[in-house]
Amino acid sequence: MAVNLVLSIPQGFVVATSLGIEGLARHLSPGSGKYFRGRSVFFDLALEGTVPAFDFLDEGGWRDARRDTIAALEAAQAGARTKTALSNNGFSCTPISAHQRCFLVKTGGQVLELQSGGQRAAFSTHDCHERMTPEEVAQAVGAPSPKTRTPRLYMVLSPIEFMVLSNLTPVEYAWYATHRPGKIFRQVAFTELASDQTHLAAESRFDDARDFLLSEPRKKTKTIVTENCFNNVPFQAWAGYGCGCGGLYVGDREGLHAWTFPLQIPEAWEKAEG
Repeated sequence: MAVNLVLSIPQGFVVATSLGIEGLARHLSPGSGKYFRGRSVFFDLALEGTVPAFDFLDEGGWRDARRDTIAALEAAQAGARTKTALSNNGFSCTPISAHQRCFLVKTGGQVLELQSGGQRAAFSTHDCHERMTPEEVAQAVGAPSPKTRTPRLYMVLSPIEFMVLSNLTPVEYAWYATHRPGKIFRQVAFTELASDQTHLAAESRFDDARDFLLSEPRKKTKTIVTENCFNNVPFQAWAGYGCGCGGLYVGDREGLHAWTFPLQIPEAWEKAEG
């Protein structure tokens, strides 16, 4: 029996399933997107038979992620529809190299597969301090600094949800988020938004943050919203929707990977609520 091992964000669980990706999405759906909100991003993880084809990142020994995952896969292989391997913190302990396929899942269980954009950058410099300018971050990344910097709006999906305006490009932001002292993410999943989502907070917060970054070009980030973002921002508002660029970024200390939208979004998925 074919099985999949699926990491879901922002929920953070890893589940073994015999239902396939679309079957799992329908199984976990809370119902009609007209009345509920329960979106997800699925990563189909690499397998070798019924064992993970990767090693989980060290978590200090408080659980045996590999043993629990193998047990879940064996249960799915034996016919279980779903079996939870990890109920939490799955994103931060699963290496990015294990992500084989990526899917956006709407509330009603409709699935859209993204295309792998490959590795966008490899990070070799790791010295970081809070007072670095955007130009210094660009140098650390090894990328040319933009001639002009206009604040960009990012929505972080995992390991926590928030929205931030930033003078950094996506590559620069990924490096800074996984290196900055005191606020470091082991791994980060985020997207750039094509427009301000001013319904999520007072419009003055967006205006004040933008004015601050424009007047202080040496500043890097200004947080706008600290929770409950993903389910309230339509996929159509993600940069790159339907044009093959933008999409979902996943980064760690070693580099940045991208998953892009297909050039043509299936009409049924686009019209589905949620």
